[in-house]
Amino acid sequence: MTATADLLAFAAADHILPAAVRADAVRLLGDTLMVGAAGVGAPGEPAILTGARGFGSGEEARLLGTGERLPAPSAGFVNGYRIHCLEWDAVHEPAVVHAMSVVTAALGAAIDRRGGCDPEAALTALAIGVDVASGLGLAATSGLRFFRPATAGVIGAALAVARIDGAPLDHALGLAYSSAAGTMQAHIEGSIALPFQVANAARAAVAASDLAGAGFTGPLDALEGPFGYFSLIDEGNLATYTRDLGDVWRIAEISTKPFPSGRASHAALGALQPFARQHVAEITLAAPPLIHRLVGRPCTSEMSPAYARLCLPFLAALMLRDGRIDPRAFTPETLGDADLAAGSARFSLIADGSTDPNALFPQKLTVTLGSGERHVAEIPDTLGSPAAPLDPAQSLAKTSLARDLAPVGCDSRLFSSPLAYFTEPQ
Repeated sequence: MTATADLLAFAAADHILPAAVRADAVRLLGDTLMVGAAGVGAPGEPAILTGARGFGSGEEARLLGTGERLPAPSAGFVNGYRIHCLEWDAVHEPAVVHAMSVVTAALGAAIDRRGGCDPEAALTALAIGVDVASGLGLAATSGLRFFRPATAGVIGAALAVARIDGAPLDHALGLAYSSAAGTMQAHIEGSIALPFQVANAARAAVAASDLAGAGFTGPLDALEGPFGYFSLIDEGNLATYTRDLGDVWRIAEISTKPFPSGRASHAALGALQPFARQHVAEITLAAPPLIHRLVGRPCTSEMSPAYARLCLPFLAALMLRDGRIDPRAFTPETLGDADLAAGSARFSLIADGSTDPNALFPQKLTVTLGSGERHVAEIPDTLGSPAAPLDPAQSLAKTSLARDLAPVGCDSRLFSSPLAYFTEPQ
């Protein structure tokens, strides 16, 4: 069998999730749904909603955080944007894929359209979709050219939706690949087109399942063919992922994000948080090239909120001032604040000698206080990763902030019973 055949067999098979994996799936589902509710009204979101309303009428699926319903592909589109727009969504760090985002948005819309779903079937489909999206990233050996959360996410999401819909998985995969889009240009520029790429992937995943279910066919060698995923989008070997299918559940490897900012900023921000409101004279972070590429951009008085969420010097200054990262602080006044600009100038990002284009570690943070006292922290794992999970107080802080940001009157089950919300539309 080919690696693609192994992947499709895994996506179609009966599975009983191990108890620990099931618990991770429920926890991460809750994290993703509440982040999506918090994204209502974020920069760009009203325009996304207006555009989605123009795609067509219908009330098949719910929008996270509000009572409005749209056709399933349109709901997936809006929810995908809401989930990713604050840069607060969970990520598989070794894969460099926000693996929950597209899968949750698309699968939730498909479940709503059906009027609900058995919880275990929903969790299994979620875990499979996240596994595939993460696995494509794990199999990659090249650096990011395309926006992997979208290009890998659409394929994992399409298989999750097709599994629930009963659509042919092979053609859903091929059609998802044929719809794959999104590059790193939006990330480099700090553009709000970045979460648009996640939104578009969620919509495309639902459409891929719909078309496959209607008898429309797609290419069958979409991953390993001469013009397939691992020829054009990423270099790599799919078999390095598929050899562990079913033995290692990748959803258990997902990291949650304590701060609404680019994940590549979190190791430094977590280490800086204890120094909040102290006089810091200088900060130096030694890190691999990917950290520089993702968040090593200069702080400017003209930057947008989307850019600022990916600007580690600014985020470091904001963390030292406030002790947290709050999306409500991303106002023109704050982004142009002279004191924060001065604080960002005290941050230096230096190369650590690594040549791995996908590595986020190791990182070393050196903080020099105004007194001259120096603190050096070797950071082996990012806060929120499986190796450094959020403690109860940190989890509560994230939940509380998400509740504050979510619209008044949104379905309380998003926070109290996420699996019931996901599988029992009201």
